[in-house]
Order: sequence, then structure tokens, then C-alpha cells
Amino acid sequence: MKIIFSNVNLRYRHIIKRIFDEAEEFTNNKVDNSYVSLAFVSEDEIRNLNSSFRKLDKVTDVLSFPMLDIKQGESTLADFESEREPDGRLNIGDIAICLDVAKRQAKNLGHSLKREVCFLALHGLLHVLGFDHIESQDEEIMQKTAEEILNKLNIRRK
Repeated sequence: MKIIFSNVNLRYRHIIKRIFDEAEEFTNNKVDNSYVSLAFVSEDEIRNLNSSFRKLDKVTDVLSFPMLDIKQGESTLADFESEREPDGRLNIGDIAICLDVAKRQAKNLGHSLKREVCFLALHGLLHVLGFDHIESQDEEIMQKTAEEILNKLNIRRK
């Protein structure tokens, strides 16, 4: 999976790429020529996105905008071959992370900013891949999946 980064410094690009590669394998969503965009945005930008797309006029930590109607446990990226662009690429979605919110959350949770950014990026990707946390059992699956992927890469809570 290719990641199109916007406003993401080099400190985070390599680790996010590793996480996304691991998540592709772990969730059985590895396909050729897929891509996702990931941007670090300001509080104003994430508030505007949240207001426009979710009708919630508040700042949040991460937003995901899936391009495909993947359902965790029912479908994978391989089921969306017909959605490829004319050049053969498969756009799976967009993720926006508010770094200022991530900084506050990392401090409140007592772990590093790196760990928080990694968690939020993965959380966003899992949404793009069809995971959700509306129902408690789905939240458990999503949380367990995220923890297993992060633990495998030795990105742990402290």
C-alpha cells in the first residue's frame, strides 16, 4: 500500500508505513497498487472536517474517509477490483490526524506522542478497511486487532 502523506514529518512516515504494511497482512487486505492518504491537520481543519462530514462541530483526534464499502469480516480489498482507477490504482480512503489533540492525549494517557500517533494512524486505517466500533463486540474486535498489530511491532503502552 502506498501512503500519500501531507504535512507528516519524516519522523512518523517510516513507522506509519510499517504499521500499515503489518495491518494489510494481519487483516488479509494486501492487494497490489492500493493507496491511502494521511494528513496531519490543525484543530481548525479537523473541526471543519468533523462539522462538514459528521455534523459534529468539535475537534477530534482522527477522522477516516473510506472510499470503499468494506465490511470487516465480510469483505476485503480484493473484493473491490472493479473500483480501480483507469491507471489500475485502488484508492482506499483518506485519514486526517490532529497532532495537537494527539499531543494532549499522549500526555493524559502517559505514553509517548509516537505511540499515540501510531495508534491514531492505525485506528484510521482500520476504519478505512471496514472496522468500526458502533457495537461493543465490534469495538472489542477493532481494539484487539489494533493492539495485536502494535504489539507485534513493539509499539506498546507504557
